[in-house]
Amino acid sequence: MPKFAANLTMLFTEVPFMERFAAARAAGFDAVEYLFPYAYPKEELVAALKHNQLTQVLHNLPAGNWEAGERGIACHPDRVAEFREGVARAISYATALGCKQVNCLAGKLPEGVQREHAHATLVGNLQFAAAALKEAGIRLLIEPINHFDIPGFFLTRTDQALALIDEVGSSNLFVQYDIYHAQRMEGELGNTIKNHLARIGHIQLADNPGRNEPGTGEINYAWLFKHIDAIGYTGAIGCEYKPKTTTTEGLGWRTALTA
Repeated sequence: MPKFAANLTMLFTEVPFMERFAAARAAGFDAVEYLFPYAYPKEELVAALKHNQLTQVLHNLPAGNWEAGERGIACHPDRVAEFREGVARAISYATALGCKQVNCLAGKLPEGVQREHAHATLVGNLQFAAAALKEAGIRLLIEPINHFDIPGFFLTRTDQALALIDEVGSSNLFVQYDIYHAQRMEGELGNTIKNHLARIGHIQLADNPGRNEPGTGEINYAWLFKHIDAIGYTGAIGCEYKPKTTTTEGLGWRTALTA
């Protein structure tokens, strides 16, 4: 049976963020992830993890002004210094939280910037981040995101992410494979995960359409969970979905689809 991590940005939103750690533990999770830790003191987050006996498996690098619609700055040529400062901040948080991997959101192609220039900036930033994180014992991930949910996002397909990893040339750069985003962009989920398992550092899930819990859409999660187990994936699978009702009411999929 796969190991599931509750994404506290999207699950248990019925309660304030710092109460979601206890809610995740009460619901049977032993691991969590969320988008960003930076709005909270490290000590407060560490205490919540320890008190609830939870492991943190993922958070993102700082990604610009999220509230204003930014979705990462790694491909922005005029924000390289800000990106590098964010890498240092992420290392500080991840080290305190015991989080062994962080995700870099590539961002949207900036207006007026040639794609080639943005690509070169992204490669350089990933080379810098991968090296800094490797020294700290933390893996760097990159995540393709579908262009329906985030129009203009720079990195949208698995093959693009793999080519980017090759170009960066670091042994410390992996794919964050989000099943929902991959289904919307390319399908072929089972073979893609199997063929590139060694380069996939983390998996996330949601069903499609709707980005709701598994079992609500077109993806055959009962088969896919068995397949992921069979091919030897041993990491956590992040539950990054929007519950159709309340989080707790929708958690029956864990039993129904993994039996």
